[in-house]
Amino acid sequence: MEHKHNSSIGCIVSECKYHDKSHNYCTLDKIQVVKHESKADTIECTDCGSFEPER
Repeated sequence: MEHKHNSSIGCIVSECKYHDKSHNYCTLDKIQVVKHESKADTIECTDCGSFEPER
């Protein structure tokens, strides 16, 4: 099932289930950005919590 991409969410993670395979965008309406430190003070402290591996 192909979804139209969301031009507001750029993404280069082609291994994600929600990546638009013909463009570098996400197909979700919104994503959840998460942190894995108590205080996010660098880019490495955050991730896309909406990521799901493509199967």
